[in-house]
Amino acid sequence: MEHIPVLLDESIEGLNIKPEGIYLDATLGRGGHSLEILKRLKTGKLIAIDCDNEAIEETKEKLAEYKNKITFVHGNFRDTKRILDNLNIKTIDGALFDLGVSSPQLDDISRGFSYMADTKLDMRMDRTKTQSAYNLINTNDEDELNRIFRDYGEERYSRLIAKQIIKKRSDSPIDTTFKLNDIIISAIPAKARREKQHPSKRVYQALRIAVGDELETLEEMLGTVPYILNKGGRICIISFHSLEDRIVKKSFAHYATNCICPKDTPICICNKKQILKIITKKPILTGKIEAENNPRARSAKLRIAERI
Repeated sequence: MEHIPVLLDESIEGLNIKPEGIYLDATLGRGGHSLEILKRLKTGKLIAIDCDNEAIEETKEKLAEYKNKITFVHGNFRDTKRILDNLNIKTIDGALFDLGVSSPQLDDISRGFSYMADTKLDMRMDRTKTQSAYNLINTNDEDELNRIFRDYGEERYSRLIAKQIIKKRSDSPIDTTFKLNDIIISAIPAKARREKQHPSKRVYQALRIAVGDELETLEEMLGTVPYILNKGGRICIISFHSLEDRIVKKSFAHYATNCICPKDTPICICNKKQILKIITKKPILTGKIEAENNPRARSAKLRIAERI
């Protein structure tokens, strides 16, 4: 399935691109957002980061005509400041983060992201890393598996599933997606098996987040990127589940607030200063047409903030 960039028009409009500006697409993917940014640049530059080397190589060909305006970096967006420092870039005019998994990654059976195909458990965005879903499932104890499924997947039956995994892996390693699916289905109550949502969906979300250290990565990025925006520069973040959106919303609110001292403190002692203003009071959601054309975009939420 071809990757369709999510909330494309809304995110590009949200960046408020200046033709001479320096912009960051920190989740390059297959380059859909990057292409639209590049079209709007004259003397400006785009830094494109991705942890998936395959995505970078494919997108280099797609964006070849803009090669003088774009710099590709294999890396993780948690290291955005270090990456920009290495390029001698101290400030930027806008940054875009699409936190979703691209369709080619989901549809590549060898990547092990989908519970719909029987393949090896993997789920690594960056194949140079050693931590995989196979490692997590076969080495973590019951309490840690329960925590991962509960906290990252919001799975109601996290403890039951964790117990069943521990039991089954004592016979042989859980090495494929369908083996894991069978264990999940056998662990949950019969009524849960009949729900519209696939029984494995929450567990797979949890494993992907854990393998990629996604929530901690997002928090680390949000701790640095707002400070490297030029005045008027914007940060646009597209999230796909409530855990991510909650982190983005909380972080934007923090940066959009001045003093955070207790209300009964007579004089401010925290010295906190507002550095962002929130552009989207409520997140921008996909419209009906986009959701119909790209079902994977249905849960997307776009939040935008601007450096003041």
